[in-house]
Amino acid sequence: QVQLVESGGGLVQAGGSLRLSCAASESIFSINAMGWYRQAPGKQRELVAGITSGGSTNYADSVKGRFTISGDNAKSTVYLQMNNLKPEDTAVYYCTVDGRLSVLTGTRRYWGQGTQVTVSS
Repeated sequence: QVQLVESGGGLVQAGGSLRLSCAASESIFSINAMGWYRQAPGKQRELVAGITSGGSTNYADSVKGRFTISGDNAKSTVYLQMNNLKPEDTAVYYCTVDGRLSVLTGTRRYWGQGTQVTVSS
């Protein structure tokens, strides 16, 4: 079973930066897209940023101009560079990879276990 392992979360002051990383425990044969979601206490999980295998990106309006998503399909790894962090960015961040393990398997979404990001004012 493929696992996505996240790192880079932590506590930072408002205006600071963090870089999240997410790597698959084994190579994913074919990746369609990768992304980052977040969930704050008492709120629904929301899409933060996504990137397709072709390199097209999309962002939540609340993070445009501050966050940058990038990915390395060959390494089955996705990153999220977060700059000018705000207290409202505080949440658990989850990475996702949409792909398949071989030509014999279907495409599915894999989820990371989540990493806490806390931004103090």
